[in-house]
Amino acid sequence: MVTTPTPVEATPHGAPADLHAGTAAPEAHGTGGLPQFEFAHWGGQIVYLLFLFVVLYILIAKVFGPRLRRVLDERADTISTAVATARSVQAEAADQAAAAKAEVEKARADARAMATAAKTRVAEEAQARHAADEAAISARIAQAEAVIGQTRDAAMANVSTIASDTARAMVERLTGQSVTAAEATAAVKGVA
Repeated sequence: MVTTPTPVEATPHGAPADLHAGTAAPEAHGTGGLPQFEFAHWGGQIVYLLFLFVVLYILIAKVFGPRLRRVLDERADTISTAVATARSVQAEAADQAAAAKAEVEKARADARAMATAAKTRVAEEAQARHAADEAAISARIAQAEAVIGQTRDAAMANVSTIASDTARAMVERLTGQSVTAAEATAAVKGVA
C-alpha cells in the first residue's frame, strides 16, 4: 500500500504541524515500558542469568583463575628469588667490604711498620756513617797531630842550633867579635 504524504498544515504560530498526525498510532505491547520488568519474561531471564553465571564461573574457575594464580605465583617466586639474591649479594658485599677494610688496616699497619723500620735503618746508617766519618776525622787529626809533633820535635831539635847561630850572628854584629859555636851553644843552654 502506497501512502501519499499529506500537506503540512501550518499552526497558528507558523510552526509546521505534526507530520504523523494523520497516521494510526502504533500498536501497544502490553502495559508499555521495559520488557525486562514484565513478569511474563522473568522466568526466561532467570534461566538465562543462571546459565551465564555457570558459564562465567566455569571459565573463571577453570581457565582464568589458574592462569592468574600461576602468574601471581611466578611473580611471587620471582620477587622472592630476587630478594634472596639481593640479600645474598648484600651479605657478600658486606663480607667483601669487611675483608677489604681488614686488608686496608693490615696494609696500613705494614706501612707503619715498614716506615718505622726504614726510619730506624736510616738512623742507624746515619749513626754508622757519622761514627765512620768521626773515626776518619779522628784518624786524620791523630795523623796531623803526629806530623805536627814530628815537625815540632824536628824544629825543637834545630831550635838550639838556630838559637846558637842567631846568638853568634847577633854578638858578631853588635860587638864585632866572632864567637865560637861551642860558646854560643853554652850561652843558649844557660839561658834556657
